[in-house]
Amino acid sequence: MRSVIRTRTLTAGALTIVCLLCAPDVAFAAKGPGGSQFDVEGNNQKDSGKTLESRIVFSGSVGDTKGAHSGGFAPVGNWSPPACWYEPKWSPAEFAEQFQKDWDIPNASGVGEAYNLAKEHYKNGEPYKDFNKSQTGKGMWWDAVRDKDREESGDPAAFACDTATFWVENGRTPNVKNAVTPEILAQLAYSRIKVPDTKVTLAPKNVTKVNLPTWAWLDKATFKEVSVTAALDVAGLNISATTTAKPVSLKLEPGTADAETFPASGECQLNDDDSIGAPFAKGKAHETPPCGIKYLRSSGNGTYQLRATITWDVNWTGSGGAGGDLPDGTFGTTQDVTVQEIQSVNR
Repeated sequence: MRSVIRTRTLTAGALTIVCLLCAPDVAFAAKGPGGSQFDVEGNNQKDSGKTLESRIVFSGSVGDTKGAHSGGFAPVGNWSPPACWYEPKWSPAEFAEQFQKDWDIPNASGVGEAYNLAKEHYKNGEPYKDFNKSQTGKGMWWDAVRDKDREESGDPAAFACDTATFWVENGRTPNVKNAVTPEILAQLAYSRIKVPDTKVTLAPKNVTKVNLPTWAWLDKATFKEVSVTAALDVAGLNISATTTAKPVSLKLEPGTADAETFPASGECQLNDDDSIGAPFAKGKAHETPPCGIKYLRSSGNGTYQLRATITWDVNWTGSGGAGGDLPDGTFGTTQDVTVQEIQSVNR
């Protein structure tokens, strides 16, 4: 912790220049050792595996190339997972090598002063000497990582981690916001959960009649809980968390004001067997469905866009017995429904 405090006691000007290390591609167009850009390797470049400049590994329902999972859900409310965080990145020797590589910027205007300040800070004893090589095996250099998608979208939260690269002894948790803990890992896992399309089964199927109740349901086998585990892949550190999402309700939005939903709220709750709604069967034509829609007007030559949204209850467990709840998530998709007038012949 002492090293973090000393980093903060640098003069305002020095701290600004040293923090070029944690903001690549700014100011002198120099990419310093801090602020690694987030990307993913593996078969699915966006959704699974280990980050190229992060040591966190994600596994579970993170999506696949066959499309079995379709998308991440949106948190209910204003909460969002971290867009940047801090994690252990380098041993002393690795940081020394990275430092030299990132400051090898020939003919870059203005780099000299920043380089000298950074060298004093990490190499010449103010406060670190020779990148802490004398402490090899006793700790690691921690640095910022940014969620690349949110960085590229210009989300200011992705640039909030502006603390310069700092040293942390093994077994210590740095007193820095968004430093990796089981809870931070759980929140990062939350943002990587992929859930199935919410295409409900309808009866009548996709083509119904005006004033005819349309039954809607989801089978237990289709909608079951999903989870993602995030683990920090660093020797000597056992930090991990599993975030689990369980479907709890289905909300139906008919796509027109000329419709009624069952129940009236349009919110169909999970049954005891974890299914939602009830399948239509012969003999139920005049019954009110526990989950469904009745359209009051024809869709004419077009269709109505029925939106089906699942609400997922989310919780997490982590190393050291940690755990808790996270905000509910929602994910919905639309499907076309044709509504026809009932034709009759009067004789």
